[in-house]
Amino acid sequence: MELNQFDVLLKDLLEGVEEPEYKFGRPTLPLRDLLFCSIKKVYSMMSCRRANGLFDNAEEDEIIEKSPHFTATSKVLNNPTITPILHRLITLTALPLKDLETQFAVDSTGFRTTRFTEYCIVKHGLSRKHKWLKCHAICGTKTNLITAVRITDENGADIKQFSPLVEETVQDFNVEEVSADKAYLSRENYKIVDKLGVEAFIPFKVNTTGKSKGSPIWHKMYHYFKFRQPEFMAHYHRRSNIESTFSMIKAKFGDSLKSKNRTAQENELLCKILSHNICVLIKESQDYSINLNMSISD
Repeated sequence: MELNQFDVLLKDLLEGVEEPEYKFGRPTLPLRDLLFCSIKKVYSMMSCRRANGLFDNAEEDEIIEKSPHFTATSKVLNNPTITPILHRLITLTALPLKDLETQFAVDSTGFRTTRFTEYCIVKHGLSRKHKWLKCHAICGTKTNLITAVRITDENGADIKQFSPLVEETVQDFNVEEVSADKAYLSRENYKIVDKLGVEAFIPFKVNTTGKSKGSPIWHKMYHYFKFRQPEFMAHYHRRSNIESTFSMIKAKFGDSLKSKNRTAQENELLCKILSHNICVLIKESQDYSINLNMSISD
């Protein structure tokens, strides 16, 4: 059931992707078809060569015009111009359920790559560790749909990603509250979210003071946390849903990235998140009787 619905929804979703202007040289396959195959390959967790049979099936079912060579998906993932397209597709997959989501959670997690640290580190006796990418995301706490995502290197600071994620989500969703852990605690984050009309629940550290220093919302939430802590924590613990979301993605689509270079790794990770959103849509559409084809097309 999911396999067939996944293909139909993905094809419908990609209808809005604009084809690049043809200038010269040998005509290429439609970008929509190449994106379909790349996302399908990541969804299946197969290698490029093994996933070629899926592309042939899609051609037989007239979902794509022509099955591409198995190396085409790698070339697509290595293309930096598809990164913003994937970001937009992730947002579009969440829109059909926007009426269900008013509470959101922010956090980050790591995805291991196939690359290791430099040889000189190994040579001098230090541990040989995999490099990894850090995925910063915001999701609805009811459906676990991811509405916005940022990809950084392994040392990317969490605190700097909080505001961009919330600001992007507010553009398309009615965000009433957002929760995050202490890594996102700052007067600036509280101030920015308050300006957006969103109530933030970020717990305070032991050594934190309630001095506003030009941020009244900081002073207000500090005393809320101190004197109404059970109520505060009831809101805050909705943050556990983002942990569940990351677990869902890693359990179904793997916690490692097969691509070799940075651009392809980021696009592969975005394909994992997009695949997760489509799978959640399929499930929620059955629970809430939503016509997803109409919703995504609109």
